[in-house]
Parts: sequence; structure tokens; C-alpha cells
Amino acid sequence: MTPVTYKDAGVDIQKGARFAEDIRALMQRTFSERVVPNPGGFGALFSLDYDERLFRHNYAHPILVSATDGVGTKLKVAFMAGRHGTVGIDLVAMCVNDILVLGAEPLFFLDYLATGKLEPEALRQVVSGIAAGCRRAGCSLLGGETAEMPGFYKKGEYDMAGFAVGVVEKRRLITGRKIRPGDLLVGLPSSGLHSNGYSLARRLFFEEAGMRCADSLAPFGIECSLGEELLRPTSIYVRPVRAVLRHYRVKQVIGGIVHVTGGGLVENIPRVLPADCAAELDSSKWRRHPVFDAIRQIGDVPLDEMYRTFNMGIGMVLIVAPYYAESVLRQLRRAGEEPAVIGRVVPGARQVCIR
Repeated sequence: MTPVTYKDAGVDIQKGARFAEDIRALMQRTFSERVVPNPGGFGALFSLDYDERLFRHNYAHPILVSATDGVGTKLKVAFMAGRHGTVGIDLVAMCVNDILVLGAEPLFFLDYLATGKLEPEALRQVVSGIAAGCRRAGCSLLGGETAEMPGFYKKGEYDMAGFAVGVVEKRRLITGRKIRPGDLLVGLPSSGLHSNGYSLARRLFFEEAGMRCADSLAPFGIECSLGEELLRPTSIYVRPVRAVLRHYRVKQVIGGIVHVTGGGLVENIPRVLPADCAAELDSSKWRRHPVFDAIRQIGDVPLDEMYRTFNMGIGMVLIVAPYYAESVLRQLRRAGEEPAVIGRVVPGARQVCIR
């Protein structure tokens, strides 16, 4: 019998080692002073008190905050388009935006990539995007895992998951308990679909409309191709929102923060509302990206279904005490955002009414 090796079975350990070495420089560009060198590499080390005086000044009672997520079927569009540089940004965004809603500062990020056969160039694009997302979020890409699993994934396809860890001072933890009727909802624009609703969007664009990634979206008022629009990366809100949180005593100003993901505004806003509060939104107060109108037009999708599936142009919501609203808007604009007051908190039972 001819000897059979692991490589014969589809797993090339040497190629994997070369890939890991190749992406090391991308990771190191995200490192802060808090990253502790660990030559062995079995685990990653991160110091919470690299500057002991600074840490104790900011965090008398630190609470660690964690989140994990993926990119969903948006990856299918990346496979179709042969473009892998932005989905890594999505992966980071979905995790760090989730820990941001608690007021946390992202500290570090880990990734998991799995594929049937290691394609170094495609996965290098993915990791480049992850590193870019970490730089935008101000966190360190400490490491991860790349798994070659022959027979498990189709040729040219992969899946990935991300894991973020942050920290928040206990007295600055944002839980929604301080939200009261009369508070205002300040919306931050999304860049487009972000990373939700892609099963519906793909069916409508590619199956119902028979479009391809290279097709123009000009008939819908969008000046790019379908592939470019669908691969537009998720906005990372860490820097502007953290700038606001550092500026104020949080408990008095920001009562709650919402990351608008799967379920849209109508499902995500109630997650932070007290039991006796509801939200009224005025859809005329923000600009809806034309990609949502294109989806609705192609599929004749009911408006309530649109609001339960997509972010509809708002990627994050800050629930702000009315006295501070104008000041918060100025702070956000100064940080490069285009915020708008999109509604208010009213008495109710965690419903969201959109008019």
C-alpha cells in the first residue's frame, strides 16, 4: 500500500504555517502597548494595566464585555464577486458595535477562518480587512485560527467568526435602565445593508431580477455595481460614540445604545427599553439609502417586512436625555458622523411605532 499523508487527505500543514507567518505583519500593525509578546503562540496575552496609573484612573471597577458574531450569507456575494477585502471589516464591526452599546472600549479581537482548501490570496484579503477593521475600532488583532477542512466547504468558499473583548467601568455601564419618556433617539447613518438581510437581498437581486455582481445599479440611483454595493462594509461606530461617552457623565446623558442588526429598528430598539417605555420614530428625519428602495421595488416587499429585516439607513441609535441632545449632536458631527434626531421615547410596552 502506498503511504498516505495528511497532505494527500487535503490538509497542507506547511502551507498553513506559511500563511500564518505571512499575516503576522498585518496583525502586528494593530497592536497597542497592552499586547504582551508570546513567542509560543498557543494563546494571546493582553495586559489591562500596561500603564497602571492610567488604568486605575479610568477603571476602578472594570467589567469585561464580550461579543461574537459572523457575516452570514454576505460571504456568498464575496465568493460570487471574487472580492474578499471588505468582509473582514464586517466581521469586526458586527462584534465591536455590539460591545459598544454597553459603553465598552474594545480591547482585542480574535478570528476563526475555516475553508475546504487554503487559498492564501483570498484569505489574506480577508485578514487584511479584519486588521483594517481593528484599526478603525482601536483594538488589537491578537490572533485566531485558520482551519483547513477538506470536503466540508465548496471549492473557493470559507466561513468565519469573530470574537471581541472590551472593558467598561462599572459606574459607566449602559444598560437602558435610565431611559425615560421624553428621551430623544439620535440615529447614526448606516453605510448600506451592513451585514443583515442578505438571504432576502440575494434572492431578489440575483434570482428574481437576474442580475450579476458586475451589473450597474444606475437605474436605482446608485452609482456603483451591484457587487460593490452589496460588499460595502458595515460602519464601525466606536470612535465617534466613544468620543461622546468620554465627554459626558454617561448616566445623565446616554440612557441606552442600540446596534441595529438583524430584526432592524423594530426588533432591536425594544431590547434596551424599560418595560414601561416605547419608541416613536419619524422616518422623514433620516435619509434612506436607495439600495433599500431597490430591494422593495424588485420584490414588492411590504414596508413592515423591510423594517423587520434591514436597518433601513440607521446603523446605531443613541437614546439621549433631551437637555443634552444638541450637545451630543455637535459632538457626533465633530467626530465625522451625520446624526439626526429620529424619534422619542414615549410611555408604552416596548413597542416601536414608525411613521
